[in-house]
Amino acid sequence: MKTYSVIIVGAGPAGIFTSLSLLKRGINDIIMLDMGKDIFSRNRKSGKGGELLSGWGGAGAFSDGKLTFSTEVGGSLSEFISHKKLVSLSREADKTYLAYGGSTVIYGEMPSEIEGMKRLAKLAGMEFIPVRIRHLGTENCQNILKDIRQSLEGKLVIRTETKVENILVASDRVRGVKLKDGEIIRGHFVVSAPGRVGSGWMQEEALRLNLTTIPSPVDIGVRVELPAAILQKITDVTYEPKLIYYSKSFDDRVRTFCMNPYGEVVTEEVDGIITVNGHSYANKKSDNSNFAVLVSSTFTEPFDDPIGYGKYIAKLANFLGKGVIIQRLGDLLDGRRSTQQRIDKCITRPTLTCATPGDLSFVLPYRYLKGIMEMLEAMNHIAPGVYSHHTLIYGVEVKFYSHRISLSKKLESEIGNLFIIGDGAGITRGLLQASVSGMIAGKEIAKRLLQ
Repeated sequence: MKTYSVIIVGAGPAGIFTSLSLLKRGINDIIMLDMGKDIFSRNRKSGKGGELLSGWGGAGAFSDGKLTFSTEVGGSLSEFISHKKLVSLSREADKTYLAYGGSTVIYGEMPSEIEGMKRLAKLAGMEFIPVRIRHLGTENCQNILKDIRQSLEGKLVIRTETKVENILVASDRVRGVKLKDGEIIRGHFVVSAPGRVGSGWMQEEALRLNLTTIPSPVDIGVRVELPAAILQKITDVTYEPKLIYYSKSFDDRVRTFCMNPYGEVVTEEVDGIITVNGHSYANKKSDNSNFAVLVSSTFTEPFDDPIGYGKYIAKLANFLGKGVIIQRLGDLLDGRRSTQQRIDKCITRPTLTCATPGDLSFVLPYRYLKGIMEMLEAMNHIAPGVYSHHTLIYGVEVKFYSHRISLSKKLESEIGNLFIIGDGAGITRGLLQASVSGMIAGKEIAKRLLQ
């Protein structure tokens, strides 16, 4: 039975950049495994069976491709490496995306406008976090990742539609993985990079392997859609404003996430649960912009299953709406459900036509709903029209993250030679830092193999 030098579980940005880092240093005895399809076979339009989130390229393949240049946003790698090193590695990862066709345009480089937005946000009771962003675009993400995939052909073993059941450990050292069909693959090093879609599996494995974990928050909220003109002054400068608000009623942290100027609202399906998301393209525009408003909650004892809680809320929306629910903000404020007739009267024309008109107050707990409404009202002070009766609300949007697993500065777990990286480790929340986590792990593994 062949034993590989490195087994990579997950072919998203974290796993891909692990392989690129290893190959760069002459390590090619690598096998990469992913439960989804190869990128050439994936279908974004289906949005079913986790196809948007799993497969070669991971969720990044069908995201709208924002590379966020910040040590504060998109992950917590600054806890593992210095600020200077994180900036350096982020630039290196960015150069890779550029080499494969990434856009040369960067947003957020107009200091006077940024300062003005920070002032307006503070007056409205919010914090505006300025970030520089390179927007690749949904269609460009696929092309970039397809080109990377082709460049790797023949340089390592890639197996898609291959589900890993367990990580194998003996004498406190990783030995390989066991597949769902019972096949054993041996390896000296294992890099677990399952992404958000695999966060539940990673949490179960961490528990089985007795790894120390720290509870991570679960982000639950809605996707908001409105005419692009309402946010244009902000998005033209920053593309994706990062706004943070603390609820007056409960002091919960509420934030904007994944803003898509001139974009469209889409659905995702994982394990039979349908949630909502958004995309924007580089070369195609709708009349609307959309963004998520998410409320973060961290659970402690006696309850310790944030992923299960998030899935429960999403299932409730699916139960009541047979999928995603859409509601006019005006109907929500008036305490009534939206009907198709009321949606048809809305001046914001929905880009997601399969959503079911309904009432999100039957789905979201009061605490979440109150925080979301407060934030939208605050945003109205910096972008009049956000808190309009014609704003559309889709629900629910849930971001699943694994419990933060205790890792060394090199992203190695308490089990020797087992590295856990990316969103599935609970340490990153975006394309760029996920990619950087792969570079950190790849460099350390290559160093040990070449000793």
